[in-house]
Amino acid sequence: MQTEQRIPIQFIKGRGSASHIQHRFSLDQREQFDDGWEGDDSLVSADKLPPKTEIRFENAKSALTKNDSPDLPFRLTLNPYRGCEHGCIYCFARPTHSYLGLSPGLDFETKIIAKPNIHEVLAKELQNKSYQPQVINVGGATDCYQPCERELKLTRACIEVFAKTNHPFTLVTKSSLVERDLDLLVPMAQKNLVAIYVTITTLDVHLARILEPRAAAPHRRLRVIETLAKAGVPVGVSVSPQIPFINDDMEQVLEAAYQAGARRAFYTVLRLPWEVAPLFKEWLSLHYPDRAERVMARVADMRGGKDYDADFASRMKGSGLWADLIKQRFQKAALRYGFAPALSGETRASLDFNCADFDASVLGKQARLF
Repeated sequence: MQTEQRIPIQFIKGRGSASHIQHRFSLDQREQFDDGWEGDDSLVSADKLPPKTEIRFENAKSALTKNDSPDLPFRLTLNPYRGCEHGCIYCFARPTHSYLGLSPGLDFETKIIAKPNIHEVLAKELQNKSYQPQVINVGGATDCYQPCERELKLTRACIEVFAKTNHPFTLVTKSSLVERDLDLLVPMAQKNLVAIYVTITTLDVHLARILEPRAAAPHRRLRVIETLAKAGVPVGVSVSPQIPFINDDMEQVLEAAYQAGARRAFYTVLRLPWEVAPLFKEWLSLHYPDRAERVMARVADMRGGKDYDADFASRMKGSGLWADLIKQRFQKAALRYGFAPALSGETRASLDFNCADFDASVLGKQARLF
């Protein structure tokens, strides 16, 4: 009597995750197995087709989210989208799809939630009499310039609100689409109202393709930095996350980014909260089986012996010998290549943005249309 064979996980071209891993609120546990039809080409299974991206729309009840995290240089964030088609396997935001009853795996990168009214809600919140202007980080959870932004233009609509009210903001992206909005960013930069950070995890094209499958190629991100810098928009680079034995070219990235025009830099180490840990291990088993155990052992060295430690004091940079080595590498490279000394330390430094010219009254007439 033959026993049922478990179907092995396989790499899906253009996707970071290889499975619809169940979320932590699931009541049932499911596992694929070979039912004997695996080799029958006469049957076409939907599971065998490459997963397509689906955009779902959900009106936002609020636009700005507050955080009290002492390790973040901003208190307010705005996210036009939930989920991200870039499919970065290490994304710490993947577990947020669990609250929607969706998988942090393939669902996170194929079922994108767009908030079509986000700019209208933002305008209302900025007009609140109790609101005090402070730097807002756009897309702190998922990339605000992911592919669907090209048509939906929700991020651009929010930036238009910021531009009208002279409200400062920052954002971090892996997309070249940010260049589209230079007509808004350049005048705001002249008023000291914006700073852009471009994430370059590695210069290795093959690694970037499997690590961040639908983000812009590394050389294209360098060109984004160059374009922004030449246009006068303050631009920095994020060399995040640092993954032991995977992306070991931090110094080369910092050098290339500085040459392209970046003058600010920061980094974080790999974070594996909730379902991200099994997803990342699955990714390692597919792409780097020979070093998977070694990678996870070093991750544990930086996390007090665990896959992840949510302690505010160490969640961004880790702790221990390996974390200290990464920190020293970053500091020395940032200093050597010319990044501002104040920005070559442990965290992203707060820029001195202009909040004095904020004026929400310009939205008064427009607000009635909302």
